[in-house]
Amino acid sequence: MLKQLEGSQGVAQAVALCRPEVVCAYPISPQTHIVEALGALCRKGTLQDCEYINVESEFAAMSVAIGASVAGARAYTATASQGLLFMVEAVYNASGLGLPIVMTVANRAIGAPINIWNDHSDSMSQRDCGWIQLFAETNQEAVDLHIQAFRIAEEMSLPVMVCMDGFVLTHAFERMDIPTQDEVDAFLPPYVPRQVLDPKNPYSIGAMVGPEAFTEVRWLAHRRMMDAMPVIEKTARAFEEQFGRLSGGLLNSYQMDDAEVCVFAMGSILGTIKDTVDEMRDAGVKIGVVGLKCYRPFPTEEVKAVLQHVRTAIVLERMVSVGSGGALYLDVLKALRKTDVELRSVIAGLGGRAVTKQSLRTVFEKAVQGTLLDETVFLDLDQELVDRQIAREAMERHVGPVPEALNKDVNARKILRGEEV
Repeated sequence: MLKQLEGSQGVAQAVALCRPEVVCAYPISPQTHIVEALGALCRKGTLQDCEYINVESEFAAMSVAIGASVAGARAYTATASQGLLFMVEAVYNASGLGLPIVMTVANRAIGAPINIWNDHSDSMSQRDCGWIQLFAETNQEAVDLHIQAFRIAEEMSLPVMVCMDGFVLTHAFERMDIPTQDEVDAFLPPYVPRQVLDPKNPYSIGAMVGPEAFTEVRWLAHRRMMDAMPVIEKTARAFEEQFGRLSGGLLNSYQMDDAEVCVFAMGSILGTIKDTVDEMRDAGVKIGVVGLKCYRPFPTEEVKAVLQHVRTAIVLERMVSVGSGGALYLDVLKALRKTDVELRSVIAGLGGRAVTKQSLRTVFEKAVQGTLLDETVFLDLDQELVDRQIAREAMERHVGPVPEALNKDVNARKILRGEEV
């Protein structure tokens, strides 16, 4: 059924259609509207046979989800940014125990400094935690991915994060096709856990493992994640067959048939990238786009297959691994080893900064012309602002916190321009 909804409302309705038995709720922007909407659905009786639990923290939310899953319930929660970091210990426990919890991460920057806007720093900081990570490009895809996530999680007995860009998607009103309960029931079978607390068959869940077997435990966890890739692809195809649209999977190619230059990215920024590429195509430029839908496990062979024939690949991502560069770039670099593809990293949209077609076109044209020489580029970096801070630090030892100093410079600039501060 087509509905004009806020992204968070669409996701809440999709989650409810998956019949969760426990929803663990702790509010943090920009995911708050999701758990609020689920609470309303429980209160109205639309979502039945579900225990909605208000917890005291994000750590408690994941801890309750773990307990519910171990007890045999289909469990769901949502978080963002600092909330994800607060629950990290339990996040690792959920994957280490092989529990099929589904969690929405409404992607948001991590402080300090405080910033509530979108980038991918939060979920990508957990790339080693053993959770499957699926990234939505649109709100429709976010709806579809949640329905797929429960099926993937329960088939593999692995937890799944569905990542959607905070505010950009969560608070955007769009037309979405929300399936019926019968359609979701036909796609998502009743939950039959692989492991569950059972007095008739007692065993330890969360037992200590010493050095003599810990390597083997981690190897098996890695193998299960790699085994999830065909399941993710198969689930996307099954969803397409039943619902008539392809969402999710591992990768999505756009304008790649004869592309000499490719832009590789994930999340909602793909829409702006595709618009920019369309304009460049109209001007005769052979450029294409590959959208990554599954960040973990990383589909190395699939990435190599789709990129190895281009001359240049630009990895554009909304996070920076401080002291290294782009984390996604390193994954693509690994996939393209022993190929002749020239690889460039572009860091963009940090802390919610707008990524415009004009800025993208400038950097893409440089790549096409072979003049994008820096291995790592920070898109739209305010060089005057950073040069002023570097000079200040060179002259004085005690210059105060960097965020405060840069805010003063920005405000002073606005005053000079007659803008409101």
